[in-house]
Amino acid sequence: MSVLEQLSKYQYLNVETFRKSGVGVRTPVWFVQDGNTIYIRTQAQSGKVKRIRNNPQVNIAPCKVDGELLGGWVAAKAHEVTDRSVHPQIDRLFDRKYGLMKKFFALLSALQKRQYAILAIQPLEEQK
Repeated sequence: MSVLEQLSKYQYLNVETFRKSGVGVRTPVWFVQDGNTIYIRTQAQSGKVKRIRNNPQVNIAPCKVDGELLGGWVAAKAHEVTDRSVHPQIDRLFDRKYGLMKKFFALLSALQKRQYAILAIQPLEEQK
């Protein structure tokens, strides 16, 4: 079973990004999959976006909402999705997976005028 097939049954993904010093920062996030790519949606000015811009190497693992791991770490590469034309398609995937909770948080974010970035993650095992 591939990494992506294993992840499909989980609601949360722990994403470990790396500071310039090499220290890892772990963050549990919602995620969706489309083909061989995992997508996360996060605030555009968040630390994880800045760290990924500096270093695309990340580790990912399924987790609980509090970050407690439910599986092993997998090396991956991440980048920001700058093509805005695909954002609505990815947003629909989040709507489908997270339903009313996603809509609630999207409404709150819109009221607070938050800017969002979408990050694409590809497990290194899947890139062979």
